Amino acid sequence: MSLPQAVVIEDDPAQAQIFAQALQDAGYAVTHLADGDQALAYLREHRPHLVLLDLHLPGTAGDTILRAIRQDERLAATRVMLATADPRMAETLRSDSDLVLLKPVSFIQLRDLARRMLPQT
Repeated sequence: MSLPQAVVIEDDPAQAQIFAQALQDAGYAVTHLADGDQALAYLREHRPHLVLLDLHLPGTAGDTILRAIRQDERLAATRVMLATADPRMAETLRSDSDLVLLKPVSFIQLRDLARRMLPQT
């Protein structure tokens, strides 16, 4: 059985590495994208189980990516975790996301929360 797919959309390389490792430890196969435009192109071709999304990205902003995910019927089952240092913006997007994490995000907290979002077999 293949691992569920997760996508980390984060432009800070150090943060992205921590996020990717936490998701791998939780049981996901992880793809990392550092740019919002790349992320939208990727999401048009793939259906990940989980997206870990930063809001402030080069190219397309995270809130636009979140809206695109929620408007795409193919991605209806995709879980979205926001990871941001912007609590005001996070609050406005809380209802469209499955989980909001304020940076700095604990590795263990992220790993454990991601495990809870694994598909049920």
